[in-house]
Amino acid sequence: MVRIFDIIEAPDQGLNQMVYRVPSTGSGDFRIGSQVVVRENQAAVFFRDGKALDVFGPGRHTITTANIPLLVNLLGLAFRGQTPFKAEVYFVNMRDFIDMKWGTPEPITLRDKELGYARVRANGRYSMAIEEPQMFVAKIVGTQGLYTTNQIEDYLRSIIISRLTDMLGELGASLFDLPAMFDELSAGIKAKVVEDFAQLGIQLKQMFLASVSPTEETQKAIDERAAMG
Repeated sequence: MVRIFDIIEAPDQGLNQMVYRVPSTGSGDFRIGSQVVVRENQAAVFFRDGKALDVFGPGRHTITTANIPLLVNLLGLAFRGQTPFKAEVYFVNMRDFIDMKWGTPEPITLRDKELGYARVRANGRYSMAIEEPQMFVAKIVGTQGLYTTNQIEDYLRSIIISRLTDMLGELGASLFDLPAMFDELSAGIKAKVVEDFAQLGIQLKQMFLASVSPTEETQKAIDERAAMG
């Protein structure tokens, strides 16, 4: 049995939920004349065949061939204004995400000019907003195949950690010097990550490095070094 979505909306999208998918699995059956209800701080992106297509901003919209031109063009002559047509709709949360956390799931191994090498863990926080919903859905959903908040957060975290690892390697500073450099490191991470996020349709607003701490193995080496005077 075909289920037609006459009302397309995401009334229960939480403040911290980046994307709400309609339907939750598979493709939905929509038709000309269906209503798209987009609330404040949302954008609705039609998605089909791996492509992010037409975008609806806040308001109540009636689907016509005029306001889904990219989708109509993709369906081509087979569409001809007939319904239902299959697609997915992603409601993107356009609010600021102000308390995003990141941390290293595995220790980072660094060359250290005093210890020889050091294994460290790092964590911090950042804030962001989705600036280009069509680009965001194209890159995150279409390219990466992610749409749950946890999956997206893990992907963004991997970008931050990759850039942090590169920067610490290039810096060549000792673990003992890092606590005095947190402001500079925070600014450096932001400078590296801001472009990566922009290519995903995300505006990175703030980036903070909260701590860099040695693993037990490295801490033991530090203690032994101190004991030797």
